Amino acid sequence: MDDEQTPRRPDRILLAIVGVVVVLVVVALAVVFSRGGPAALDEASPAGVVQRYSAAVIDGDTATADSYLSNAARATCRGSYPGAPRPARVVLISTTERTDTATVRVSLVRTSPGGPFGSSEYESEDAFSLLKVKGKWMIDQAPYPLMSCAGIPVKP
Repeated sequence: MDDEQTPRRPDRILLAIVGVVVVLVVVALAVVFSRGGPAALDEASPAGVVQRYSAAVIDGDTATADSYLSNAARATCRGSYPGAPRPARVVLISTTERTDTATVRVSLVRTSPGGPFGSSEYESEDAFSLLKVKGKWMIDQAPYPLMSCAGIPVKP
C-alpha cells in the first residue's frame, strides 16, 4: 500500500466565500472613492446660500463669504474668532423659509488632533438667520464659529 497521501485540493466552498469577500471589498472601495463632494444646493435657496458661505469661510475665502452677508451683518461684524477652532464640516439639519426671512439650522462638526486615542470630534447645533434683500437671500446672522468679514483674516 502507498502511505503517501495525495495532496488535497482546496475546498471549493472556501474559494467561493473568499471570492465573494474580495468582490464585496472591491465594490465598497469603488463606492467610497466615487462619491465625491456634497451636491451643490440651489444658490437661490436659503440652504444653498448657507452652504456656499460656510464653504467659503472654511476655505478662508473672506471675500466670497462677505458677498453672502447682508449690509446689517457686515456693519456689525467683528471679524472672525481666531481662538475658536473652525468647523471641519457643516451639516444641514433643517430650513424654515418664510416670505422675507429664513432660518437654517446646522450641525457644526469640529475636530481636534491629538489625545491618547487620536483625534476627536465635537458637534454642536446652531442656526443662520437670513433675509431676502431685493429677491436674493442674504445671511443676516451667522453662528460665531463661522463669522467672517472681508479684510479680516479667517485662519490664524
